[in-house]
This record gives sequence, C-alpha cells and structure tokens, in this order.
Amino acid sequence: MTFKIREVYYFEKPGAQNTDMVVDVVTRHVERSGIRDLVVASSSGKTALEFAKALKDEARIVCVSDGPYRKELGFEWPCMDQSTKEELESLGVIVLHQSPYMLHGSLYEPDDKEVTTPEKVFRDTLYAFGQGMKVAVEVVISAVECGVLEPYKDVIGVGGSGDGADTAVVLRSTFRGTVFSKDKSKRLEIKEVLAMPLEKKWWD
Repeated sequence: MTFKIREVYYFEKPGAQNTDMVVDVVTRHVERSGIRDLVVASSSGKTALEFAKALKDEARIVCVSDGPYRKELGFEWPCMDQSTKEELESLGVIVLHQSPYMLHGSLYEPDDKEVTTPEKVFRDTLYAFGQGMKVAVEVVISAVECGVLEPYKDVIGVGGSGDGADTAVVLRSTFRGTVFSKDKSKRLEIKEVLAMPLEKKWWD
C-alpha cells in the first residue's frame, strides 16, 4: 500500500480574506511538486498580481479575467484597467481578458424555459464544492480553449467566491469537449485539493 500525506487548508468562510493564505499554499506546492503552470481567476488582475509577485519566475501564470458576456450577467466590462494589464505582462503573466465563459452563456441559459443541459449539471456539481472550485476548473478550461495552456497536463487552478482567492486545486488541463472524453488520458481530473472554504457561497 502506498500513500501520500498532504496538507489541505480549509477556511471557515469563503472570500477574499483567504487570498494571502492561498498564495502561500500555492507557492509552497509549486516548490515541492514541480508543477510550473498556474491559472488564476482574477477579474481586476489584482489577485493575479499577488501570485506573480510571490512566485516570480517559479511558474508560468495565466490570468483569466472576465469576457464580454459579463455584461449579460449584470456587471460592468471590461474589468481590468490597462495599467494593471501592462504590469502583469511585465511580470511574464499571460492575460486573458476577452475569453468566453466556459460554463455560462449556453444557447439555453437566457431562455425563459427551464432546460436542463449537461453544461448546467456539470457547473452545478462543481458549485457543490464551492464557488471557487467551479471557477478554478472553468479558468483552466478557458486557458486551454484560448490556446495559451497545453491540454492534458497537471496544472494548478485558483478561483474565488467573488473577490480574491479561496480555492486552489491540482487538475488535469483539458478542452471543454474532452472533459468527459472516452480517452481517459484526456478527461478532466481534479487530483488534489490544496485549499477551499468549508462554508459555500451560493448565487441566486
């Protein structure tokens, strides 16, 4: 029998107050694991900046901000100002600020009829682990779909419940169309939980 002992950080509450600890947890995992690809959900870019400054050249970081569909959800877009984008890029961060949502904006989502789609089932299953879990998975898929992250490799995904970061996981990167592929080597796998909140935040 073989096994590994890992530290997992469980926060009492979701939210931005956990960001510093998530940065620390991820930084230490990069150092010990050899994983060099990190995808961070960061609408304004501020959270991604914290990771970039902590990791320096230890990892390749992709910052996924919100795409134009954000306006349909009732929010302003774009969310990242030019100076923040330039600062991120000067630190070597790849910035995606026009990428489509992978788990929102389907053909049936704005319909006035209740239509259950595989996309919704997948999204709501991830929500059961927390808002940050859904986001951490979604941004990795976005990075692969946009061609800035190679598929089928172990990466770290970071998400949050609104602002900041409260969830970090190790997962296999993949395309949206291969999440449940018949080829098991291409399927989405969430391999390790590094940090997540115990209390969940649900959106109405």
